[in-house]
Amino acid sequence: MMLKKIIPILLIIVAAVFSCSNDDTAPQSSNITFSFSHSWDGTPITNSDFNSIKFTNANGEDLSITKLRYIVSKTIFTKSTGEDFIFEGYHLIDLTNTTSLNFSVFEALPYGKYTNVSFIFGLNNEDNYNNNYQDLNSASWNVPDLLGGGYHYMQLEGKFIDNTSTETGYAYHAIRAVDNSGASLSFEDTFFEVNLGEANITDNAKFNIEMNVAEWFKNPNTWDLNMLNNMLMPNFNAQILMFQNGQNVFSLKSIAQ
Repeated sequence: MMLKKIIPILLIIVAAVFSCSNDDTAPQSSNITFSFSHSWDGTPITNSDFNSIKFTNANGEDLSITKLRYIVSKTIFTKSTGEDFIFEGYHLIDLTNTTSLNFSVFEALPYGKYTNVSFIFGLNNEDNYNNNYQDLNSASWNVPDLLGGGYHYMQLEGKFIDNTSTETGYAYHAIRAVDNSGASLSFEDTFFEVNLGEANITDNAKFNIEMNVAEWFKNPNTWDLNMLNNMLMPNFNAQILMFQNGQNVFSLKSIAQ
C-alpha cells in the first residue's frame, strides 16, 4: 500500500520539475517591429500610385504624389509602473523603397502590458543637430544652415491642378519652424509625439501603423495649394500649420503576434 502512495507523489514532483524547467527556458521577451502603410482617406497608397493625378484634397484640388519620405524616431514602451523602455534610434521611410516600410525597434522587449506605445515624428532637438548622421546626409536629408541646419522631418512632393487649370509642382516639406526675419534665427518645435495606446506583448509583435496622407491637407487647417505650394521651409507660419495638421495623420491599425 505504501508503494502505491509513493509512486503518484513521485510523478507529481517530476512533473513540477519539468514544468519549472520549461518556464525557465521559455522566451520572456519579444522582438518588436513597426510596419508602415499609407492611404488617402482609406484608399491604399503605394509607390505604384505615384506620378498620377488621382487624389483630391479637402480644398478640392486634384493632385499627385511623386515623393513621400519621412523620419520617425525615439520609440517608447511605457509600463503601468511608469518604467519606460526606450529605443533611441531613428528610421527614414521612403515609399519608393519598400524595404524601408518595416524595421525593428526592439530586439528583446519584456513581455507584459504596456499602457502606451509612442514614437516621434521627426527628430527632437537633442537629435536634430550638427548633421552627424551620414546615412541621412547621403539621402540629401539636410536642412540648409541658413534655416538652422539639422534635418527634414518629411518631404511630400507632387503636382496639382492649380486655379488656372495648370499642372503645377508642390513641395510640402516639414522641418523645425524657423523665423529668419530678424537679426538672428528663432525656432519653434514642430516634431511631435504619436501615441499608439495600450499594448499587451506576449510574443514577437508587429505594429501595423498607417499614415493617412490626406490629413496633411485638411485637419484642422484646410490647405490651399494655390497659396502654399513651394518655398515652405523658410515659411514659419506654414510649418506651424503642418505641425497642427500632423496630429491625426498616424493611427495603429493592428498588432500582429
